Amino acid sequence: MSHHHADTPEEHDLGLSHDLPTLLNRRRALGLLSGAGLAAALAACAGSDSPTSTPTTSSTSSTPTSSSGTVSAEVPEETGGPFPADGTNGVNVLTESGIVRSDISTSFGSSSTAAEGVPMNIEMTIFDMSGSSVTPYAGAAVYAWHCDREGRYSMYDSEIADENYLRGVQAADDSGKIVFKSIFPAAYQGRWPHIHFEVYPSLAKATSASGKLRTSQIAIPDDVCKTVYATSGYEQSASTHAQTSLDSDMVFSDGYSLQMATATGSVDEGYSIALNVAV
Repeated sequence: MSHHHADTPEEHDLGLSHDLPTLLNRRRALGLLSGAGLAAALAACAGSDSPTSTPTTSSTSSTPTSSSGTVSAEVPEETGGPFPADGTNGVNVLTESGIVRSDISTSFGSSSTAAEGVPMNIEMTIFDMSGSSVTPYAGAAVYAWHCDREGRYSMYDSEIADENYLRGVQAADDSGKIVFKSIFPAAYQGRWPHIHFEVYPSLAKATSASGKLRTSQIAIPDDVCKTVYATSGYEQSASTHAQTSLDSDMVFSDGYSLQMATATGSVDEGYSIALNVAV
């Protein structure tokens, strides 16, 4: 449970009014791809191996499609929020040695503190929609970050300002896939449980905090949230989550079909949440 100073509220406790978005180019619709072309793109992704780190539950998610079966949209642009640590709001973790890693559950550098919580893998498959067809974006880099079990963000919250856990960068493999090992985030006031991410064209661009292609967020399914928040350590999230909805969330209220992850697993074995991301 978080213990905040009485005189100054923590930034994340300010919730909705503080986490104001700059929602530009929302729901950008791009070119269409035939069902056959999409099938070929997905087939290229089918052979990728699961990570050896736990949890290793398999997960699949559908590529964003319209009712006609064609890909029609990129993942929407969203706010990075007040705690991106990408140099746009104070500190910059992207240029620090050690940020490129698959396990973001611990801090790196001067600290090795582990964030407590139910284990969770974040699986993302990146697709390139810049050309005439949709293809796996091999070599694209993703920076992912989210709050801890107490709803705090490393590097910002006064209690964990010296930690940098739950932040990391990885490059996509030949099938466009990236997997981060993490823990299930909290539900804090004013927001639906979510994961922030930024997509870059390469590791070199990501680790120099330049050339960003997209900033967006992953929404975590309601049923999984309720299950995890019923476990020890997430009591505050259970209460807060009961007061939030996707329809009132300041990011997801205008639509979340391209941002809602699929989830598999259990509290004991850990969860895997997966999302296909077209940029």
